[in-house]
Amino acid sequence: MFNFTALPPLSLYIHVPWCVRKCPYCDFNSHKSPDNLPEEAYIDALIRDLEQELPSVWGRTIQTIFIGGGTPSLFSAKAYERLFSSIRALLPLSPHVEITLEANPGTFEAQRFSDYLDIGINRLSIGVQSFNDDSLTALGRIHDSKQAIKAIETAHKVGFENFNLDLMFGLPHQTEKTAKNDVTTAIALEPNHISYYQLTLEPNTLFYQQPPTLPDEDPIIDWQIANQQRLSDAGYQQYEVSAYAKNNQQCQHNLNYWQFGDYLGIGAGAHGKVSDAAKQSITRKSKQKQPQAYIDSAGTRNVVLTEDRIIKKDIGFEFMLNALRLTDGFPTSLFYQHAGLPISHISKALEEAEQLELITYDIHRIRPTEKGQRYLNTLVELFLPE
Repeated sequence: MFNFTALPPLSLYIHVPWCVRKCPYCDFNSHKSPDNLPEEAYIDALIRDLEQELPSVWGRTIQTIFIGGGTPSLFSAKAYERLFSSIRALLPLSPHVEITLEANPGTFEAQRFSDYLDIGINRLSIGVQSFNDDSLTALGRIHDSKQAIKAIETAHKVGFENFNLDLMFGLPHQTEKTAKNDVTTAIALEPNHISYYQLTLEPNTLFYQQPPTLPDEDPIIDWQIANQQRLSDAGYQQYEVSAYAKNNQQCQHNLNYWQFGDYLGIGAGAHGKVSDAAKQSITRKSKQKQPQAYIDSAGTRNVVLTEDRIIKKDIGFEFMLNALRLTDGFPTSLFYQHAGLPISHISKALEEAEQLELITYDIHRIRPTEKGQRYLNTLVELFLPE
């Protein structure tokens, strides 16, 4: 049994599954958008889905909302305004709620940025990936570098004070020079958050089945180190494996994930994790992946694709898989607060990790060392149940 004296913070994740075109590297639940996007029907389904989830979170306040995809910026501000009206009627929102929407830099989508801000979306995550046109073409992106820059300038112009840029490295056609240019261009455009991560070939993607020619691994590591230093010199503090923020503008929604907080998941293929103080349990759910199946089943039990309770022996690994991504680690007390178990539950693995110089550990904080960050997979595996 777990022992929750208080429940973790609660977030809301909303998945919009359509894209203009499926990118060959993408393993998220995304589908090519039909000619007539069923915007109204999908918003109706999201509302029904949320209504069905309410009994599991009665009385709890939503701290953050993240609208991901797919390409959520395909939907109009009017559609989201209707959704937000229902969310506010069903659940209390924090007065300082962070509401993030993922957006692609296509011109027709950037034109909507002002409308999004007007309805309460206060953070964008713009999927630039690169400022090199050859790399963008190889990645299957529908925008070019000029459109990317224009979208970022538009975000500034309409008044977004908080937005993220997604950048990847280790790309087809990428060189040391173009990798450097991506980072220096991003810095010059002055976002307050940059996600910087290496392209990986994930199963169930076209790139996995037909791998492109990528740069060798050794120079990629050198580029990463050099560009991380450039980000640091420009005031971007690395606070997670692939996340960099300036002026303390960390993504609060993702921090809640990494700190093993709770989150409702609504939308096609959305995942959720909710703790229950009365049942002393933690449950994970996922929803139907196919958009039409999701729309048809939302509001019924059939919308749930999987539902599993996390068992006690797995909790150490589940928690550490997330929390050890944070470069500054986490307060030791957080394990008890968010996992519902005393830190002694994982003391053996902690001692082994400390002996291997992968973490520093005391009564106040558990923090991965530089070596631990470099060998993160090895570190996390120490917490797998025996």
